[in-house]
Amino acid sequence: MYRNFPDVVNIDQLCVMLGNISTKTAYKLLQAERIQHFKIGRIYKIPKIYIIEYLATVINSTSPSSFHTLPH
Repeated sequence: MYRNFPDVVNIDQLCVMLGNISTKTAYKLLQAERIQHFKIGRIYKIPKIYIIEYLATVINSTSPSSFHTLPH
């Protein structure tokens, strides 16, 4: 998973990894500390492993009954 991304990504790469979310949403996730990260100056750096951990947490906390299907 995410083999084409470096081990530490920036905001733009994070957005792509999370399905092309907006940068505003990415900053909100980081500022709410939903995804672990560090800053160098004003630049956010996010280790890829923390993105994978975040996704695992989201997937595991979502019950199958919360998915809705469209009627045929």
